[in-house]
Order: sequence, then structure tokens, then C-alpha cells
Amino acid sequence: MTTYSNQEIAELQEAAKRHLWLHFTRMSSFEDAEVPTIVRGSGQYVYDQHGKRYLDGLAGLFVSQIGHGRAEVAEAGARQASELAYFPLWSYAHPQAIALADRLAGLAPGDLNRVFFTTSGSEAVESAWKLAKQYFKLGGQPGRYKVLSRSIAYHGTSMGALAITGLADIKAPFEPLPPGGVRVPNTNFYRAPEFVADDKAAFGQWAADEIERAILREGPDSVAAVYLEPLQNSGGCFPPPPGYFQRVREICDRYGVLLVSDEVICAFGRLGYYFGSERYGYQPDIITFAKGVTSGYAPLGGMLVRDELMEPFARGQASFLHGVTFAGHPVSCAVAMANLDVFEKEDLLGNVRANEGAFRATLEKLNDLPIVGDVRGDGYFYGIELVKDKATRETFDDDESERLLRGFLSPALFDAGLICRADDRGDPVIQLSPPLTCGQEHFDEMEQILRSVLTQAWSRL
Repeated sequence: MTTYSNQEIAELQEAAKRHLWLHFTRMSSFEDAEVPTIVRGSGQYVYDQHGKRYLDGLAGLFVSQIGHGRAEVAEAGARQASELAYFPLWSYAHPQAIALADRLAGLAPGDLNRVFFTTSGSEAVESAWKLAKQYFKLGGQPGRYKVLSRSIAYHGTSMGALAITGLADIKAPFEPLPPGGVRVPNTNFYRAPEFVADDKAAFGQWAADEIERAILREGPDSVAAVYLEPLQNSGGCFPPPPGYFQRVREICDRYGVLLVSDEVICAFGRLGYYFGSERYGYQPDIITFAKGVTSGYAPLGGMLVRDELMEPFARGQASFLHGVTFAGHPVSCAVAMANLDVFEKEDLLGNVRANEGAFRATLEKLNDLPIVGDVRGDGYFYGIELVKDKATRETFDDDESERLLRGFLSPALFDAGLICRADDRGDPVIQLSPPLTCGQEHFDEMEQILRSVLTQAWSRL
């Protein structure tokens, strides 16, 4: 076990505060506080520099599907690094990229047989947009460049991915963004319009039909793709209503628009299947992935593409004019192969499907708290929406949300030993996305910590 002396901890903190720039983080919050520093992981838990244990209820960042400290996966990376640490996929191949592409194509639904590797989810999202644009240009439809995505949806932070993202607050500092991003309604049934608030199927039909209306407003000849997560992350885990994706597929087919299933979070077991589109029964034209493909043991992302989209690039002088230096890195591919071996050996997909009902039931116990408005999600991916008034579903204003989430909940949950996400990109929510190896003891631990901290939060309002 890694231990740190007081002197070593002080030196780490000094260096962190002086030199390290954390992502999506108010650095001023560490003026009089420690930078939380995680030094070790084992199974479903991680440990900080003081030796304190935390249940990783977020799988790092929706990443650590198989849990922490898996020696067999780390060793696979080490073996590959000693044999071939790096070689690019620019005009060359290497065995690990070939093997992983073959394996992923075998797991993917339908004819998603081509794999284009990246190093991250944002890069995967950008790659799919670039592919859509060039594909339509090669096919004599150069006007197709627009992309539809849902309100509050997060699709990444690079400039192209940010244009697709539906979160105004994180876009504004970087505008003007690349043109073409168009918003449509999300599938938050808890906040459904009144005329469909009592009928989930009707709500799904309306939300899908809004995509068709947006395509017609923009002009079908200008729309290249629709980007949808199987289960929307940002806003707090919005599952699709019955029939929603089947209707979206019909709309995309009618207008020749590509359906991109952004599965950076939802792929590789998060919803009990290798791909979230399988769970909800629809066929995408492109799947973007990252995170769980390696369970975070090395960075890797990519897109799975239908044969039809590859066809224009497989003849003559055409090539997809896009590439990433570290995409399909040999070590990352070897790690991904070992990660998928763990999935098969331990039947992690089966574990999620067998235990998701217990996970839901355990979290739904929190419905007796006055601050809990809605518990929603699927698989091992849940959001808990917080409200001021359960009867009216009244939410918190910006100042209240600031005090509730950042002023109390985020630090209190961490101090209580649970890593999760308290977020207000939309209405205030707590999100849970634990490793796929978790069982009832971990569900109970999450529920008990949440119950205690949320009870305290309510008493402070």
C-alpha cells in the first residue's frame, strides 16, 4: 500500500497548487484547502494521500468499468510497450490495432465494420462530424454540414464537439464556434411539456418528431447528422421513451441524415450491453466511443462506421483527410484487448443486467426524502434530481443551486467517502456511474451515504 509522510503530502500540495491546472475546476477553491489527491485504486475503491478510502461511485469519470488495480490489464500494456511502444496509423498498421478493430467490429451491431481510432471522446465526436461532411461532399451533397443534438447534451469540449454540445454556459467563452449546431428537445420525462406529461410514449413520439421538424426548418439538404446519446448524460441521465429511437431512425432514413450514437459513456457495459444502441434496439450509422473501451488503463477512443460510409473512401484517390498522432496507440490497443478479456471472463454485461434492478430499487429508497424529486436511469447509470418542492417539482434558483451543490453537497459527499457527481448543468442532480463489478453491498453504501448527506442538505435550506 502506498503511504505518504506528512512532508511528502506537503510537497505534493505545494507542487499541485503552484503548477497543476485542473479541468473544469475553480482553482481559487484550493487557496485554503487541500487539492484532493487520489494515489491508489483497488477494485471499487480509491484511496487518497492520507490513506482514506472512497467508493468510486462515478467509475472515475464514467470510465473504470472493470474497477481499479487490475494487474492483468496493466501487464498487457507493459508487454506491448516493451515490444512496440508506438507506431502511427498513418499509412501503416500494427497488430494490436488490427486485432482490436476486428474485435470491435464483431461486437458492434449491424454492419458497423470499420473502426477509426482516436485518443478521446471529443476527438471521436469531431471525427464523426468531419466524416459526415466529407462523405456528403464526395457524394455530391456539399451543402450538408449541420448537426442536430439535444438540449443540455454534452458531446465534448474541443471546438467542433463544443458546437454540437447543448450547454450554453460552457460554450459562451469560446464563441464563435464552427457553424452548424442545432438543438432539439431532450428526453427528460420528469420535465416533459404538460400536453405529454402523463404519457411516456406520446412524449417520446413528440420529442422524436421535433427532430423531423428541425430538419425541415433547417432544410433537409443542409443537415448531415443527428447526434444522440443512448441515455443522455448531462442534465442527469435521461433514458429514451418507448419507441423514440425507432422513430428517429425512420426520420433519418427519410431525409438521408446520418444517425450518430454518441456512446462515449454508454458503450462497454454501462447499460448492460457492449453498446447502448443494442439496449434500446436501434441501428446507428456511426458509434463514437472512448472511456470504457480501456476502463481508463490507457487513453483510447474512436468511431465505428457502417460499410456504406467507408465505400467512397475505398476507391480511386479519395482518402479521409483526418488523423491523430496517438490514435490506435499500440499500448492502448493492447490494454483494450485485455480489458475486453475481463468483460468476457467475468461476464460483466451479465452482472449489470442481473443487478441493475437491485441498484434501481436501492436508489429509489431515497424517494422518501423531501429533497429527492426523481430517480432515473438504466443499467449502472443513474441520476437523482433534487427539488425544493416534490409536489410542484419546483427547482432551485442559481444562487440556491450554487450553495447547495458547490457549497455543501460536493465536499460533503466526498468527505463522507463517496465519489459521485453533483451537477447543475440543467436542474440540480447527483449522478452515479459505478464500476460494473459492483453489487448490493456497494449499492447500500451509496444509498446510506447519500441519505445522510441529503438529509443534512435539506436541513440547511
